[in-house]
Amino acid sequence: MAKIIALFNQKGGVGKTTTAVNLTASLTKLGKKVLLVDVDPQGHSGSGLGLDKDRCSPNAFHVILENEPAENAVHSTKFGDVIPANKELFGAGITMSGVPNREYVLKTALEPLKDRYDYIFIDCPALLELLTLNALCAADSLLIPVQCEYLALEGLSDLMTSFKLIKRGLNPELEILGVVLTMYDGRTNLSSQVAAEVKRYFRDKVFKIPIPRNVRLSEAPSHSKPVLAYDGTSKGSKAYLDLAGEIISRTRN
Repeated sequence: MAKIIALFNQKGGVGKTTTAVNLTASLTKLGKKVLLVDVDPQGHSGSGLGLDKDRCSPNAFHVILENEPAENAVHSTKFGDVIPANKELFGAGITMSGVPNREYVLKTALEPLKDRYDYIFIDCPALLELLTLNALCAADSLLIPVQCEYLALEGLSDLMTSFKLIKRGLNPELEILGVVLTMYDGRTNLSSQVAAEVKRYFRDKVFKIPIPRNVRLSEAPSHSKPVLAYDGTSKGSKAYLDLAGEIISRTRN
């Protein structure tokens, strides 16, 4: 049965979608069956795995707002399966406001898919809104990307407050799988200091593998590829493969 992992941080620009895309590709390469569900209206997860997000139908919009069976919205790529999103999801929270059990729409939709995959990743919007609540209520665990800059630390207390509220009120099963340090540059004191602070706060929840600043990793999305396919020898590619291995170890029953 799939481990359902939501990727979320209330601060944007921390590498959340990059991590979702490249973990999907890395775990697929390691022989796992992986589904990436995009509930971010920007739709970058599908694009990062080679899909034309505006031509993929049905998609997350149809699953969440029109009761389309989730299996019908799965689009296969050689890097893993995707339920893509696009700008149709903007304003979804308002549309869903009158839906019964509105926080659990995605959880219910994904239930039939859990036996088909080893991992289901959910790429969340940066804002804590109804789409994000749906992702966090559907998930077993939370993966938190944290950029190695001081501004990224400022939002961590808010993130933990949100996590505790959701765990207490909406999803008692939700746990923190781990924290991924992103955009890490070991040559700078700043990255080392931020990493030390995050480790002091989250202790053994911090993954051993930081994701480095890497040109090839930054270039890959413009080619609609995960970094493994764009440059499999790059530092970014190796880091995500190592991180995928660590996730397998942490989620092994």
